Amino acid sequence: MHNKTVNGIPQLGLGTFGRTGDDGLRALLDAIEIGYRHIDTAQSYGTEENVGKAVERSGLPRDAFFITTKVADTNLARGDFLPSVEKSLETLALDRIDLLLIHWPSARDAVPFADYMEALAETRARGWAARVGVSNFPIADLKRAETVIGSNVLSTNQVELHPFLQSPRLCDYARSRGLPLTAYMPLAKGRVSDDPVLREIAARHNVTAAAISLAFLMGEGHIVIPASSNAGRLRDNHAALSVTLDTEEVSALRALDRGERMIDPDKAPSWDD
Repeated sequence: MHNKTVNGIPQLGLGTFGRTGDDGLRALLDAIEIGYRHIDTAQSYGTEENVGKAVERSGLPRDAFFITTKVADTNLARGDFLPSVEKSLETLALDRIDLLLIHWPSARDAVPFADYMEALAETRARGWAARVGVSNFPIADLKRAETVIGSNVLSTNQVELHPFLQSPRLCDYARSRGLPLTAYMPLAKGRVSDDPVLREIAARHNVTAAAISLAFLMGEGHIVIPASSNAGRLRDNHAALSVTLDTEEVSALRALDRGERMIDPDKAPSWDD
């Protein structure tokens, strides 16, 4: 099972939301044992410390891992951004982050857009982040970002994507810019497991519906970061790397798109799809 990279980012990663405390650390160590090397955390998850500990306890070299973290929207102001990244490095016990994202754009531009985009670019110039990207950015913000920091600077836009929310407008635009999307919540909070189309395809491939959802998203060129604290499910999800879907199956899965968004807080931007 080979985890290929997209824009230098391993295509199958591990979400860590909720993986706090000793149980969370155990889940991360289980995941590393199964073969996960791309680990996604965020300042607001409270899991950076566990990610750092898991990397250290794994006994594997630092370069074996690809670590992503995200600057919280509460840290976007000019005076807060860089110090918050320094603190993340300290909490993760790392000397650099492989991919640093802005978690949410500042709602109603409470913080000037250029301020935090320039600060993001600065983290790369300082060597604190090997790559930079964004999360929850609609097309309008991706266009603004290009005018502030130039094209080909961002490595990904991490957004909610799953078979029931395929975001065709955003995907088309991102593809046109050579910008891969990273799918958070790729299993639609577990709902993919109840879908008859996914289940039928899963039975054919002798994997779970979750693995089919992940294989489908990766086949569309996306990076995926499913989360689980259950070792069996972590293993089932990892099996997505060995699944190849045929064109008929891909068509059936594309037809599941119904624009069903699950994460839409008050601070969210206006979505394209």
